[in-house]
Amino acid sequence: MELFNVYPLTPINIVRAKGSAVWDEQGNEYLDLYGGHAVISIGHTHPHYVETISNQLNKIAFYSNSVLIPIQRQLAGQLGDVSGKSDYSLFLCNSGAEANENALKLASFHTNRKKVIAFSKSFHGRTSLAVAATDNPAIVAPINQTDNVVFLPFNDEDALTQAFAAYGEEIAAVIIEGIQGVGGIREASIPFLKLIRQLCDQYGSVFIADSVQCGYGRTGTFFSHDYSGVDADIYSMAKGMGNGFPIGGIAISPKFQASFGMLGTTFGGNHLACAAAVAVLDVMKQDNLMDNAAQVGSYLIEELKKFDKVLEVRGRGLMIGIELPTELSHVKKDLLMINKIFTGEAKPNVIRLLPALNITKEIADRFLTAFDERLKA
Repeated sequence: MELFNVYPLTPINIVRAKGSAVWDEQGNEYLDLYGGHAVISIGHTHPHYVETISNQLNKIAFYSNSVLIPIQRQLAGQLGDVSGKSDYSLFLCNSGAEANENALKLASFHTNRKKVIAFSKSFHGRTSLAVAATDNPAIVAPINQTDNVVFLPFNDEDALTQAFAAYGEEIAAVIIEGIQGVGGIREASIPFLKLIRQLCDQYGSVFIADSVQCGYGRTGTFFSHDYSGVDADIYSMAKGMGNGFPIGGIAISPKFQASFGMLGTTFGGNHLACAAAVAVLDVMKQDNLMDNAAQVGSYLIEELKKFDKVLEVRGRGLMIGIELPTELSHVKKDLLMINKIFTGEAKPNVIRLLPALNITKEIADRFLTAFDERLKA
């Protein structure tokens, strides 16, 4: 049997990793400033992370959600403490798409409505509802297509106000990334997020903050939407939550009432996944990683703005987009092949930086030096 060929692969086989370094099978070292789409939040193979998962594995790796799993409550308590959302409830699942799927489903249950507002260049996942709310026709199959999702221009307050005026009583939810990742590191404005909150309150709709890539401390606050000073009704999370172990979840405001069978999952919240997530929160708190993300991220952003050939630097904390002229779209590949630095991209010419939250200024300087070399080449 062959693999179903859906991934354009870089011909590098990574066999070992530690911190922000990875090594291929030939022993070549690379700097990882992408972390597999913002997944590596506390560095590869962090000792506390490895120890916590190993200890859990030696006790029990899995049982279903039909029994008491105390580590789930431990995770929820720590998450409430670190995020500042201690009055919210936690539902655990396995991925970001599944988190958004459950967020949208819960919003529909709560409002008894079907319509969802999403935005241009959004990415919310590849499963049925999540992909329907994703602005990329290439990955939306005919069976996923629905008239229930309305796409509006990102950060367009007039369009949002008009949409609510037209069919506000039908809108179950508004879903928005605090910073669009696949969409090119585009930040939702504070007035726009405040308007979403205001209109959702006015019309009884649900504000869903997609924090799958932009959350979990990456921007210097726990959820990137926090910089607006408003609270969403549901926060979805995944990627950085398990530092590579598959886990996702939604933080749910007190306005929602749970009932048996409303949501469910076989693997979500299993012992090993929760152990991974607990270890991540331990390290984030002990090492003040949100502060580090804010400080090192601000340094990187300010230094990147000094390059003449850079058209724009966008983002916050350690979620950074570097827009280059079209003729320099090869720089991302050259950084990997020549300087051995992994970065991401938003096609065709935006380099995405999504490193571990504990990178140092020295690592940032190593990237800046290599980036300077590539722009002068």
